[in-house]
Amino acid sequence: MTLSLFLAFLWIIAANISAMLPSRDNYWTRAYVLIALGVPLLGYVTYENGPWWGLAFLAGGISVLRWPVIYLGRWLRRKMQHREG
Repeated sequence: MTLSLFLAFLWIIAANISAMLPSRDNYWTRAYVLIALGVPLLGYVTYENGPWWGLAFLAGGISVLRWPVIYLGRWLRRKMQHREG
């Protein structure tokens, strides 16, 4: 197993553990930290192991951080509707 995959698996475990712990801010602070660590890690996994492993890690990250992705999609949709209308 490469170092990048090992770090990716640690990231996923840390994300799941942080989701189980109680939070006062609905986990947004933890989500920001996980995103800040996950984006460069995604590039590292893709660089070292290829695009299929990168896509697999991206899918795992999206499954863990689904609410930030949903809010991003809503924001982009509003921006696109505002631009059209």
